[in-house]
Amino acid sequence: MTQITHRTVKANGINLHVAEAGEGPLVLMLHGFPELWYSYRHQLPALAAAGYHAVAPDRRGHGESDKPQEIEAYSMREMINDALGILDALGEEQAVIVGHDWGAPIAWNSAALHPGRYRAVVGLSVPFLPRSPMPPTTMFKAIFQDKFFYMLYFQEPGVAEAEFEADVRKSMWYFMYGASGEIDRNTLVQAANKPSTAKFFDGIPQPPALPKWLSEEELAYYVRAYEKYGFRGALNRYRCMDFDWNDMPELQDAKIQQPALFIGGDKDPVLTFAPMDPMKAAVANLRTVMLPGIGHWIQQEAPEDVNRELIGFLDGL
Repeated sequence: MTQITHRTVKANGINLHVAEAGEGPLVLMLHGFPELWYSYRHQLPALAAAGYHAVAPDRRGHGESDKPQEIEAYSMREMINDALGILDALGEEQAVIVGHDWGAPIAWNSAALHPGRYRAVVGLSVPFLPRSPMPPTTMFKAIFQDKFFYMLYFQEPGVAEAEFEADVRKSMWYFMYGASGEIDRNTLVQAANKPSTAKFFDGIPQPPALPKWLSEEELAYYVRAYEKYGFRGALNRYRCMDFDWNDMPELQDAKIQQPALFIGGDKDPVLTFAPMDPMKAAVANLRTVMLPGIGHWIQQEAPEDVNRELIGFLDGL
């Protein structure tokens, strides 16, 4: 198997840890929450074997990368500039950009705003969503009212951190099981109906075991990182949504013209509130693949399927 190597690069004024494998056209892969470069451990060697230079950073605020203190340091504009900075640090003019979870909107917006740098884009689990008609937290409060919604729960600094850091192994176990294709849908529906005053894991029963796709050793990799560095940097990304809405009006009518691929799981809870129809209208050259029985952690739950679709897309460019 192709070896994964690690280094630190200077990008957009900060230090970013990157994992990489292979040589050839650059494929930049951005992870989500609460994850690390490690989310792409199955993709890095597969893309390398297929003739690509696969690079997966710890995004700012995560793992071995820098963690600025200011909340606004985690804005969408900074995230987009981090990705551009990685291309510059690697001496590459262009790349294919891939994103999962929070990495997906970073990838979609990067492709929309910098078409000269990204020859194609891939979104995993989260479709391209045009700019909302009002600041996101205002919209969420109107939609969910007195019901719990995790993005609103994440807004107050320190609250979610206290819950998640009290027992990091439990938190990561619940995260990985709770959004996967293995959890019972009725459990998720019940958890979604709890009051806005609840905590994140309230109403979610203890998982019967680790998900089949996640070993104890793999879980431990995430646990060590979040025990060492905490969740603040990762959660600050959510706290910038209203800031982004005011800071980036240019996303109002953003379109994506490059070749694009979206891979989703038909049991992904995110797709219950992140509809795919707006993406189909805004992304001109789109291929969509839905994987049956797969939840949110798509490249970890179904690595062979994702690798096959991803490499087929790259080879067809």
